[in-house]
Amino acid sequence: MILGSTGSIGVQALEIVAANPESFRVVGLSAGRKNPTLLMQQAKKFGVPIVGTMAPAPETAGVKVIEGADSSNEIAAISCDIVLNGITGAIGLGPTLSALKAGNKVALANKESLVAGGDLVIDLVNQLNAKNGGNHLLPVDSEHSAIFQAMLAGKKDEIKKVILTASGGPFREQSDLDSVTVAQALSHPTWNMGEVVTINSATLVNKGLEIIEAHYLFGIAYNQIEAVIHPQSIVHSMVEFNDGSTIAQASPPNMKGPIAYAISYPKRLANAASAIDWNKSHNWQFSPIDNQKFPAVELAKLCGQIGNGMPAVYNASNEVAVEAFLNSQIKFTAILQIVSAVVDSQRAGATTKVRDLSDVSAIENNARAIAKQKIAELVK
Repeated sequence: MILGSTGSIGVQALEIVAANPESFRVVGLSAGRKNPTLLMQQAKKFGVPIVGTMAPAPETAGVKVIEGADSSNEIAAISCDIVLNGITGAIGLGPTLSALKAGNKVALANKESLVAGGDLVIDLVNQLNAKNGGNHLLPVDSEHSAIFQAMLAGKKDEIKKVILTASGGPFREQSDLDSVTVAQALSHPTWNMGEVVTINSATLVNKGLEIIEAHYLFGIAYNQIEAVIHPQSIVHSMVEFNDGSTIAQASPPNMKGPIAYAISYPKRLANAASAIDWNKSHNWQFSPIDNQKFPAVELAKLCGQIGNGMPAVYNASNEVAVEAFLNSQIKFTAILQIVSAVVDSQRAGATTKVRDLSDVSAIENNARAIAKQKIAELVK
């Protein structure tokens, strides 16, 4: 099952399936509103019997269509070996919960599922793991896939810290960010991603989200999670053990490796992606994050440490601010100003425990409303 099949992760996953037809069979697809025609073309090409879409789709012989806002939830609940969630944004939480409630394993590329509803997701995962054994939640983000692989080198109680790497985006060496254009922010130096993820990478919000995600995925305390700038994007993350050893996972910047590892785990899929050419010289650089220039990472850690609904506030307000920037309503630097202001406004009420999806939705809707108000004040 592939959710978000017309996006970057979904398209690459289908390329992996096409290259390994003996290993995979796609039993369902879902997508949002942007490209229903491509969705139906994918269904026809891969013989998929059922799809979910949020937009009217062309009729295709032999393909059942579920249409509407809950279509991905319904597709995710169909029994299968594994659900790959490649949906972008907090809207991906519902399908993740639906898949787990149905007893399906989830290969998670939708980091917002854990940021917005980490406690809900992990509770279900723990129940399934205890009942059925195995691992019902597998990471797809390259950083978390790297941590997952590196952790196999030792025991969890031997881990001193995990270190996520960040490319630094297009502005790591630029001091003045006030005049950044949308086109400049969308020009990522190493990765080809969707618009929202690319902007999040430029602000380093993406790294903040990944820190929260790592906390939930691996049960690691926030004071044991760090991030460093690594422009080459070859070392995807590292795990430092208590004996001073650091284990790193390295490969050229290509998402097919992490996708293939997640959907074929515990096996490794041969030739899933190109390896490093060790016959060439390499220069890999690492440097600390300038937290004054890029406050997103420390703000994310603060939200994670506060817990409850604060990570959802961080993510939802950022989604609104990024949309405003993409629409040229606000400056690039205003994205984090808005997120920080919304977080500050909600800290006093952050003691309420998130009980279910409706709680998450209420927290997100409130954060979005405040973010829109802050944007309106800026553009007056």
